[in-house]
Amino acid sequence: MKKFKTLFYVKSSLVSLYLALTIPIPFIVLQELKILSTVTFILGLFFIIDVTNDFVETCDDTVSYQTSLISKFFGKKCWKIFWKDIKSIKAVATSQGSNVYYFITDKENNYLVPQRLENFEAFTLIISEKTGLNSSKLSNIAPLWTYKLLTFISLVMIIGEVVALMI
Repeated sequence: MKKFKTLFYVKSSLVSLYLALTIPIPFIVLQELKILSTVTFILGLFFIIDVTNDFVETCDDTVSYQTSLISKFFGKKCWKIFWKDIKSIKAVATSQGSNVYYFITDKENNYLVPQRLENFEAFTLIISEKTGLNSSKLSNIAPLWTYKLLTFISLVMIIGEVVALMI
């Protein structure tokens, strides 16, 4: 069994962006709301960390997508497919110019192929091996540099906010 977690750069970009956008709030809010804003800040941080912990597991017979309880509450579903039931992989263009991919089963069910995984190349090789389908066109949904850039910009914002709050 192999487990493929969400890319570190995806997690770091989302967490750092959340922090950049919310760190100042507990410090600039009215005194009566400081406790509430601090509690919601912490809950929000827990939420963003939790929803970025999705992962894929592969074994000899199946591939499955697992998500967190919070993600399930908001409608993101887990799924499990037998490799033998996958008959094709369909590419669908996004409005941003990239592609998302779907596993199409013999019952015509569509399952979104996770594209923000660590060791994605190994995952695509397993797909080819287990299904006999060509997975060479599968790629990450966005180039990794975009996540790195967002993390960097967010960290610069956080540093600027901390400096401004200290002055």
